[in-house]
Amino acid sequence: MTIDRRSFLIGASLLSLSTACASQDSSTSSASTLKIGASLPLTGPAADVADPGYKGYQVWQNQINARGGLLGRKVEFVILDDGFDQNTVVSNYNRLITQDRVDLLIGTFSSFLNLPASTVADRNRMLYIEPSGGAADIFSRGHTRLFFSQPGTTDTAHRPFAAYIEGLKVRPATTAYLHQDDPSTDVPVQNLQKTFEALGIKTVYGQKYPPDTKNFDAIANAIRQANPDLLVHGALEVDGAAVVQALQRVGFTPSILYQTRAPSSVNTYPQAVGAENTEAVFTAGSWHPAAKYPGNAEFVADYRKQFKQEPSEDAANSYTAAQVLQAGVQAVGKLDQDTIAAWLHANTVETIVGPLKWDKRGVPDGSLLLMQWQAGKLEVVAPASAATVPSAVAAKPSWAA
Repeated sequence: MTIDRRSFLIGASLLSLSTACASQDSSTSSASTLKIGASLPLTGPAADVADPGYKGYQVWQNQINARGGLLGRKVEFVILDDGFDQNTVVSNYNRLITQDRVDLLIGTFSSFLNLPASTVADRNRMLYIEPSGGAADIFSRGHTRLFFSQPGTTDTAHRPFAAYIEGLKVRPATTAYLHQDDPSTDVPVQNLQKTFEALGIKTVYGQKYPPDTKNFDAIANAIRQANPDLLVHGALEVDGAAVVQALQRVGFTPSILYQTRAPSSVNTYPQAVGAENTEAVFTAGSWHPAAKYPGNAEFVADYRKQFKQEPSEDAANSYTAAQVLQAGVQAVGKLDQDTIAAWLHANTVETIVGPLKWDKRGVPDGSLLLMQWQAGKLEVVAPASAATVPSAVAAKPSWAA
């Protein structure tokens, strides 16, 4: 179905456009609904990320509306599809502000899209809360209404896995590095390479590939020939599974495999690579369904009830972004973008990924979790305070047939 540049209202029929200013005070608004605008890559290479993210917003919307809405108004999302295109995401956010006249904005997926989208929001003096996209460049432009709703950014994403490798009694001797050309994958992979080379781990292969890469067989063959003990792969979603599939075809299994993002897609990753082949794959993540943070159990239960599947990290990240938005709006009591931003900068917000507090750039003061697939489940192995299993699986078993 073609959905590019069409407006979708989650859980409600299309309403006539409001002529009220997007940043108007709620006390002067006569609108019966409060509209939140977002552009998501519902088609294109990041669609598998956007779909659960879209569902995370839906779960929050249903919950908030069941409790009377936000500022006494029912909430609707106005969602546009950008097809993972930067020009389109800019056009979409401009349209949401100037034509759809949304009351609030919320972020999209990937640093690739959030970088230009947040610029549009800042130019229009609107609050912008990202569910994903933690590239350092996003937070270096002096934006004061920008907030990242995960506990760590790309600058710190490498730390949990780096600490694990550093703590091994016998470390891998060689490493291969592979990553998609995207701000959210560049930095973590580069930081891991710097860290591991400083530990004396030799780099035997390095490759960056464009986002539209579909065939990884040549890359997999090159990795097989390099024969690394450890493979570090900066992936987003589909490319993570595609690389594993290519490695299976060439018959190479690294002793340790670390991938960003892709392994956290609990509904699609096991299906794509084979459930048995997920065993011992490492990743870093912001959220886990068993976390004891307030509201997490309710989110998981409502997501399962609504969509008949397990929530992924992308769904949780969207839900968290909406939680942050809700906290700021309710605390201030009106739709004053600058006042909401000032409140968020000065306060801690309790979310399903834990308490979030931000510096003046909108960067959270926290760290991601180190996760690993074990016995068909994505488990937390570090930090110890959040671990769901006693220890990590030391070596990756060979690919199953």
